Order: sequence, then C-alpha cells, then structure tokens
Amino acid sequence: MKRALGFFAVLALVGVQPALAQDEKMSFFVVSSNPGDGADLGGLAGADAYCETLAAAAGAGGLTWHAYLSTTGAGGVNARDRIGSGPWFNFEGTLIANNVDHLHSNGPNLTKGTILTEKGDQLNGRGDSPNMHDVLSGSNMDGTASNSGDDTTCSNWTSSDEGSALVGHHDRQGGGANPSSFNSAHGSRGCSLENLRGTGGDGRFYCFATDGPSGEAELALGRVRIQP
Repeated sequence: MKRALGFFAVLALVGVQPALAQDEKMSFFVVSSNPGDGADLGGLAGADAYCETLAAAAGAGGLTWHAYLSTTGAGGVNARDRIGSGPWFNFEGTLIANNVDHLHSNGPNLTKGTILTEKGDQLNGRGDSPNMHDVLSGSNMDGTASNSGDDTTCSNWTSSDEGSALVGHHDRQGGGANPSSFNSAHGSRGCSLENLRGTGGDGRFYCFATDGPSGEAELALGRVRIQP
C-alpha cells in the first residue's frame, strides 16, 4: 500500500496524471496497399471509402474514416480539416497525437515504428528494399493544401498518369525539401504506381478516424501523457 501511494506521489511531482483505462481502439493507420491505380484514388470519396473498407476488414469499422489528403482549386480542402479532433491511436493502441495541432507540431509520436498499417504491419523505409517511405498527402507541413499553382494532388486524386503529388516520409528521413516531414517532404515523380514507386513510395496514404476517443489523451496505469 505504501509503495502504491509513493508511486502516485511521484507522478504528481512530475506532472503526470494517472488516468482510468480508456478505449484505445485503432483510429489511425497507413493503408497496407494502394487501391491499384496509383494516385487515382477516385477522388476524396474513393480514398475515404478505401479507408473504410480496410478499417472494417481489420475490425475497426465502427468509426468514420477519412483519408489524410488535401485537394486544390474550387472546393479544395485541407487534410487537417478532414480528420476530426483526435486523439488518435495506432493498431497497437499507441498514442500518435492528441489533437490536430499536436499532429502538425514537432512533437507527435510518428515514427517508422509507430506508423503501422491497419493490419499492424510496419512499412519499409529508407535503407530497406524496396523503399516505400513516400506517403501521399498533397499537403503542406501544417496540413493545408498547397497554393503554389502546380499540381500537388495528381489532379485531386483522379490521375494515374500526368502530374505530381506532395508526399511525406513515414520514417521521417530521406531527401527533399523537408525530409523529416511525415506529410510534406517533396513532390512525386508522377502519378502512376510505377512512378510513385520510382520516387520511393508505393501509393499509400494515411487514414484517420474522425470520431475516435474524445478529450485529451490520457494513458492508463502510469503511462505518460503526451502534451502538444
């Protein structure tokens, strides 16, 4: 009993608040495979439907899933505005980010080891063969759509031929203007699956549950709360 009281006293001193166990159901993943036509995902609706299908197959179909993708032009949207308010957890129940601002800060828990597929698998990264670290996003580092005037979304995710898309690095390393960015490292060589692979990817993208666990993420039984 004394040992337990001492444990909670230490938590109080370091500012960590113990919390009751909560539902840490998967609410984030990177797709395990491309739908089959490169960056032509059928627009946002097709990409969202693919997220829903993969999540349902993995036993997480009770949530609403959106692809982390921006679009440009008339009616364009920002990826950051499509994914709900967080927090988000990966396949293993590991906290990824508390909220949208945390996700786009320097502090989210996004690494090669935590960005898992809906099946719980880890993707190849830089140094692996083949390298698959490019992830489609069409977004700036803050999660907004590019206003550069260039094609950064493969014609709003309807092209598997001409164009380009902004991609991030799931392993947070490599080349490009922002090599450690999970969502905006550089543009792709093209929009076909062949060209996406040639750049260092595999035509994959992130999926987020828009209605996951609510409130600031507090992890149970002594696990530390991650602050934005």
